[in-house]
Amino acid sequence: MKTKKIVICLLYQITIMEKLTNKEEEIMCILWKLEKGFVNDILEHMPEPKPHYNTLSTLVRILEEKGVVSYKAYGKSHQYYPLVKKEDYRKMFMEETMEKYFDNSFSNLVSFFVKDKKLSKTELDELMEIIEKNKK
Repeated sequence: MKTKKIVICLLYQITIMEKLTNKEEEIMCILWKLEKGFVNDILEHMPEPKPHYNTLSTLVRILEEKGVVSYKAYGKSHQYYPLVKKEDYRKMFMEETMEKYFDNSFSNLVSFFVKDKKLSKTELDELMEIIEKNKK
């Protein structure tokens, strides 16, 4: 029963992750790098122009409401940490991108990068090696 609840929770988080704003993603990237941090720690790692402390605090609480971060309380201070792994978010993002923009086709996605990004021979060789290695 507990496993089912966790799976449902993770599916809910993945649905929510689709709605993260650019600023929320920026905060998540900082938390993934730090692994945990207070609002001041996150603020320290924000690029210029840095948001006001209260603005950042509000954004972090929104991420908590969305279920992608949680916190440990130390008196009135909260140390935040990600509940979603960066790799899980990256996978969801790429799968959604592939579905929306590349007709759910991995070959269309790869073709886009190969043609438009003009990959070097070395990069193409690396891609071929990865494909060969993962053939079933």
